Amino acid sequence: MSSGPLRQFLLPDAGEGLTEAEIVTWRVAPGDVVEINDIVVEIETAKAVVELPSPFAGVVTELLVEPGQTVAVGEPILAVTENVSENVSENVTEIENAETETAGLAETAGAASATRPETAAHPSTAPQGEADHAEPERQPMLVGYGPREVSSTSTRRRRYSPSGAVSAMIGTGQSPARSTATGHRPLAKPPVRRLARDLGVDLAAVGGSGGGGVITREDVLAYERAAHTSAPAGSGGAAARGSTAGLLASLPVSPQPDDIRVAVRGVRRATAEAMVLSAFSAPHVTEWVQVDVTPTMDFVQRMRADKEFVGLRVSPLLVVAKAVCLAARRNPGVNATWDEVNQEIVLRKRVHLGIAAATARGLVVPVIHDADQMHMPALAQELTDIVATAREGRLQPAQMIGGTVTVTNVGVFGVDGGTPILPPGQAAILTMGQIRKMPWVVDDDVVPRWVTTLSLSFDHRLVDGELGSSFLTDVAAVMADPARGLIWA
Repeated sequence: MSSGPLRQFLLPDAGEGLTEAEIVTWRVAPGDVVEINDIVVEIETAKAVVELPSPFAGVVTELLVEPGQTVAVGEPILAVTENVSENVSENVTEIENAETETAGLAETAGAASATRPETAAHPSTAPQGEADHAEPERQPMLVGYGPREVSSTSTRRRRYSPSGAVSAMIGTGQSPARSTATGHRPLAKPPVRRLARDLGVDLAAVGGSGGGGVITREDVLAYERAAHTSAPAGSGGAAARGSTAGLLASLPVSPQPDDIRVAVRGVRRATAEAMVLSAFSAPHVTEWVQVDVTPTMDFVQRMRADKEFVGLRVSPLLVVAKAVCLAARRNPGVNATWDEVNQEIVLRKRVHLGIAAATARGLVVPVIHDADQMHMPALAQELTDIVATAREGRLQPAQMIGGTVTVTNVGVFGVDGGTPILPPGQAAILTMGQIRKMPWVVDDDVVPRWVTTLSLSFDHRLVDGELGSSFLTDVAAVMADPARGLIWA
C-alpha cells in the first residue's frame, strides 16, 4: 500500500471561545501508528485538562509542538501521514519531496501569495493556478469539536527535529513582520499578541528584537513602560487610560539570586484574569452570620448511615449546597447576572451551582447544572463525582460554564471565614468557614455546640443589603434546622 498525503492536526477549540492551550503530554511519538479517535495529546486550556483524539489514521510523522508550549487555536500541533505504507522510509521520502515542490511554488507566487490568508493545511500537489481556486477542504470530524474548514495551501514551514525527525511543510498561522499599512500583521507569538491586547499596545509600533524581527514579551513590556513614562497627563496612551495591566507591567521587579519564577498559564492564568475582571467591575459587599449547626451535624451522621447515600460524599457541604438552592428560589434576585450591554438584570430560572475546588492546577469552579431540581442523594452523587473529577484535573470545559451562584468551603483549611471575589457574571458567592465546637447559649445555659460562620459576597448592583441579608439568613435557617428545607422544598 502506498503512502498518502501528509495531514496536519490543527488545535481545535475544545471549549467555549478557547483561543489557545498548552501542550501538557504527548501520548504518541514519531513513527507510531494511530487510528481515528485514538488519544494523541493532553492539552491544558484556561479551564481544564482535555484529551484530544486524532482526526486521522496513519503514521505520526512529527510532533510540531513541544510539551509546555502554548499554541493558538487553528495552529498545527501534529503531522500524520495517511494510508500507512509498510516501508515508513518511503513516506519520509515522499514528504520531503512534497516539501521541496511546495516551497518552489511558494517562491514563484511572489506578492500574490503574500496577500492570501496563511492557514495551516497539508501541502497541495495541484498546480498553482488550480490551487488558487481550489475549494476549501473539510477535515474529518474531530469527535467532540465538529468540523473545521482549512485551506488547501501552505506557504510556511516549521521544523521540530531534536532527534533528526523529518521536516514537513506546515502553516503556523503567523504572518511575517510587515507594516500594517500593507495589511499584514507583525510577527509575534500568540501569548505576546494577547499581552499586547491587554496592555493596549499596537504591535505595528513595536520593534522586534527576536530572530527575524520577532516581537518578544520583553519588547512589548519595554514599549508599554516607555509609553507610560512619556505619556503626558490627559493623553490617550495605555497608561493614561488607567489600564490596570499597564500599571502592573510598569512596576519594576528586582531579580534576586534565590528567586524562583513560576510561569502563570492555564487554569492559574485564567483564574487571575477572571478575579481582576470581577474585582474591578462588580462592587463587592460581604455579610457574615454565625450559626449553630449542631442539627446539621446530626443530620449528616444520619445520612451517612442511610443506604441511599452508600458510597457518596456526605458532608456539611452537601447541606449548604441544598440550602443555597432553596434560598436562591426564595430570593431569585440573587440568582441573577448583570447584562452590561443592555443595562439589564437577568434573573435565572434554574440554579446552576458552582462548587469552588482547590486542585494542583489551581482554583477551579465546576458547575452542577440544575442543582435546585435534585433531591439530596442525586445532589450528593453530583458533588462526589465533580469534586473527584476536579482534583484529578479531568474536568471538561462544559462542566465549568454557566454557573449562577457559587459555594466555597474554606473551613477545610481551618479558616473561619472570608470575603471571596465573585466568579465573573454571578451575583453571589457563599463561604462556609470551619465547623468547630464553641460555647453557645441554649435556653439561658452555656453549652458546647457545633458553630460555623457563613459569609456572603454579592454584587451590589444587583443585590442590595435587604436581599443579600434575606438570602444569607435563609441559608443559615436551613443549616440551623435542616427540617426547614422540607417546608421550603
